[in-house]
Amino acid sequence: MFCSSTIRKLAVTAIMAAIAMGAAQAQVPAPQTGWQGDGSTNQKIGILDQVGIDQRLNQQVPLDLTFVDENGKQVQLRQYFGSKPVLLALVYFQCPMLCSQVLGGIAGALNGIIRFDAGRDFNIVAVSFDPRDTPEAAAENKKRYLARYRRPGAADGWHFLTGKKEQIDELASAVGFRYAWDPEIKQFAHTSGIMLLTPDGRLAQYYYGIEYPPRDIQRGLIEASQGKIGNLVDRVELYCYHYDPTKGRYGAVIFNILRLSALVTVLVLGGFIAIMFRRDIIAARQTRST
Repeated sequence: MFCSSTIRKLAVTAIMAAIAMGAAQAQVPAPQTGWQGDGSTNQKIGILDQVGIDQRLNQQVPLDLTFVDENGKQVQLRQYFGSKPVLLALVYFQCPMLCSQVLGGIAGALNGIIRFDAGRDFNIVAVSFDPRDTPEAAAENKKRYLARYRRPGAADGWHFLTGKKEQIDELASAVGFRYAWDPEIKQFAHTSGIMLLTPDGRLAQYYYGIEYPPRDIQRGLIEASQGKIGNLVDRVELYCYHYDPTKGRYGAVIFNILRLSALVTVLVLGGFIAIMFRRDIIAARQTRST
């Protein structure tokens, strides 16, 4: 009996310690941001000042904008929305370097996502911000990157669009994508990054650079889909990981992890205490009966 009482006291102490741990809060280090471009060193500071990405989180993108797809067919953005989240990339198809790395980064990230497929679970829309780009160039790019992303139905889920300057500028402004033409080197100066939008066309997340962690993209798709894809395990994981818009990626939320760990500890120890009390009650009844 003394041993059981001592064990119960230790278990209760452990529960209190777990609860206290769950109440602890963690500090996140200050984010650092940077700029990436594909211009040469002779670009003027004035042009670089016009380049960047201004986050427009939760802003509605105009879905009535009209573009031309890789087949030369006139389309509206809304055709790619409605039931699935959408990954959006603003590139130009004659870009000598950076845009191909962005599109290659998308293909690489999607290859790392096993459970979800473009066309079935989400759509990808690559829009050229160069009004000189043609549907032929769009078709060539689509063929190139579908060869890297070989999934059933991918051709119906990854779209390459061209358009007029007015439509392009309106879309770029809505998503906060700023770029500029450099007449000296005859190229566009621009940043690298992609956006994730909800099925109804609101900006949910931004991912910077040319490499996108598959796990972050998967979490973003689950969150942006508003529960239409993913399972219970994914929901629990999202509870422990939070999207950091300043970094464009997910990070562990220490406070939530501690709370979840404390809850699991309490449940385990609570079950242990219940078992110990039940054993004591059975032992006491057997003692009285003898």
